[in-house]
Amino acid sequence: MSSDQTKFSVGLVQMALTNNQNENLNKAINKIEESAKMGAEVICLPELFRTQYFCQIEDTKNFDLAESIPGPSTNTISKIAKDKKVVVIVPLFEKRSAGVYHNTAAVIDSNGEILGTYRKMHIPDDPGYYEKFYFAPGDLGYKVFVTNYGKIGTLICWDQWYPEAARLTSLLGASIIFYPTA
Repeated sequence: MSSDQTKFSVGLVQMALTNNQNENLNKAINKIEESAKMGAEVICLPELFRTQYFCQIEDTKNFDLAESIPGPSTNTISKIAKDKKVVVIVPLFEKRSAGVYHNTAAVIDSNGEILGTYRKMHIPDDPGYYEKFYFAPGDLGYKVFVTNYGKIGTLICWDQWYPEAARLTSLLGASIIFYPTA
C-alpha cells in the first residue's frame, strides 16, 4: 500500500488500566491483535497506556514508571506491528534522559519501524492534572508520519484545546490526526 492511500481502517483502543505495567502491556497487545483481526490498519492506544493516570498527585516515585524510546514497550509493540502489518500509535511516559521526561506518542509503522515520536506540547497544571510536575513540554514540533497506510499526525490529550496544533499538523499533510487521551 502507498503512503498516499486516502482510506484506511482505524482501531481506537480503550482499556481499563491497572497499576501493573506488564498487565497493561499484555492488554494492549491483545487489543492490537483483536483490532487487526477486525481489519484495523492504524491502531491508537490510550495516552500513557502502560499506567493508570498518575498525575492527580505529585509523587517522585512515579518517575520510575517512565521508559526510553526505543525501550520495552516500543520493542514489544514493534514486533506485533510487523507481524500483524499494522501501524500502532504508542503513547507512553518517556524518560528522554536523566531528569527529563515527556508524555510521548511513538508511531510504529506496519514493518515494525519506529517512524518517530511526538512529545505533548501543551502541559496542564490544574487540580487533578499536575502534569507539569512530570512532563517537560514537547521539543520536537508538530509532525506528520508517512506510514504504509497514509500520512498521520498525532497530538496528545490537552493539545486538543489549542486549535493551531491541529491546523499546523494538517498543513504539514496529515490526512488524520490522532489525540490519544487518558
